[in-house]
Amino acid sequence: MIGRIAGKLLEKRPPQIVVDVRGVGYEIDVPMSTFYNLPATGEDVNLYTHLVVREDAHQLYGFATEPERNAFRQLLKISGIGARTALSVLSGLSVSDLREAVSTQDAGRLTKVPGIGKKTAERLLLELRDKLDAALPAAAKGDGQAGDVTNALIALGYNEKEAAWAMKQLPGGLPVAEGIRQALRLLSKQ
Repeated sequence: MIGRIAGKLLEKRPPQIVVDVRGVGYEIDVPMSTFYNLPATGEDVNLYTHLVVREDAHQLYGFATEPERNAFRQLLKISGIGARTALSVLSGLSVSDLREAVSTQDAGRLTKVPGIGKKTAERLLLELRDKLDAALPAAAKGDGQAGDVTNALIALGYNEKEAAWAMKQLPGGLPVAEGIRQALRLLSKQ
């Protein structure tokens, strides 16, 4: 299994790139979220990868972050979801957006992704409900202070849906302690 690629970025043709690793050019498919954050051609690039081996092809998929790769792997475990569909989901939604859609059971958000219909969206929500959080490290659950507040609320016994709702009500830039205090106040009034 190829778990990581580090080399020079030779070509960028969405959604595929070519990375030169000591004279070998690897063709790698990447989600658009990774594609937009790539350096200029000729510069060094590091990607987490996932290799899919099929009877007729070996496909290499690359990701800027480990949570992105973990989400991709969870998507592949769902019956009827192939690598192209998983890549499309991660191109249309960030990992945190996907997590939020799953925790709030928001099928409408998933159907906005090209190639995802209502039935597929509902299956994704059902299959990912308990698996997405286990697959992604706790640090990926939120960024900085917002993630700390969310993790604190979950540790206090609130579910992810309640924590996500409370976070949407709070103004940005609050210190963690104040964010927790205000979120608890909001949740106690529910």
